[in-house]
Amino acid sequence: MLLDIRHLTQYHYAAPVRESVIELWVQPQKGGRQRLISFELEIDPSVQLFSYADAFGNAVYHFDVPQPHEHLAIQARSAVETDPADAFPVGLDLGEWDRLNSDFLRGDCFDYLHPHGFARSTPALEAFIQNHELHQARAHDPLSAARQVCETVYHALEYQHGITKADSPIDLALAAGQGVCQDFAHIMIAICRSWGIPARYVSGYLFTDRSEGDRSDPDATHAWVEVFLPSLRWVGFDPTNNVMAGERHVVVAVGRDYSDMPPSRGVYKGDADSALTVAVSVRQARHATAEAEFMRTARPAFSGPIRRRSPHELSQQMQQQQQ
Repeated sequence: MLLDIRHLTQYHYAAPVRESVIELWVQPQKGGRQRLISFELEIDPSVQLFSYADAFGNAVYHFDVPQPHEHLAIQARSAVETDPADAFPVGLDLGEWDRLNSDFLRGDCFDYLHPHGFARSTPALEAFIQNHELHQARAHDPLSAARQVCETVYHALEYQHGITKADSPIDLALAAGQGVCQDFAHIMIAICRSWGIPARYVSGYLFTDRSEGDRSDPDATHAWVEVFLPSLRWVGFDPTNNVMAGERHVVVAVGRDYSDMPPSRGVYKGDADSALTVAVSVRQARHATAEAEFMRTARPAFSGPIRRRSPHELSQQMQQQQQ
């Protein structure tokens, strides 16, 4: 499947700010079942762009806008060709649990076996496991157990924007019974890790198909989970839509949780309030969204006095790109 992806991020400031420093995780990965045909970044105002690979092998771009500015626009354009996922068996032998316990694997997957950030066990999560009798899944093989976790999260939680935020703990989604893909991914990761199954957060894009039962937002980035099974390597699960990750999923970055690779992160110097708008389009190549339509985003209105914010507050505000 050939996909055309547009991702527009705009920062608006109520008054000129003196400088912005930004990091980006927006380039789709190369290799595996996806091929990166092309990738372009357009930034206004013009900047000198730098890149590096982070600790998890993700491509990261960063730049500095040193001159005063009231607006910052970042548009990423990608063309990606994906292949269908491999056909996985119905289950594995119970010896897979023993293979997961090998010292070599536990050392190699250390980052994906331990609690981190949003993906951690809590009393609310333990109650969720008990209420849905998920502990019984451990009597099956790890692949079947992961499938059951994915299905349970899907049926137990309603997809709904506005209940949680980008920095919300999983307890908020569990208490409300609602959330978005970021919350579902963190919940599944925390359960799998507590059972000794390495699990990582995947940030990317989904070509949404309502006929397939997708309930996630087609105009936003997407998040799902990959678990490591020695017999199969990394296997993707999408608990938001209760499907295995396939050719409609495009991987951008992986990490321990959302905080490792938000689509953009940064700070600015200045006394002005700021507002963030994001537009995402994922289409099959022959149905790519027209440029004029994609670029049509509203400019936010500011009210109230201009005030100074702490660097910590500014950094958090610029991460409000919930998946």
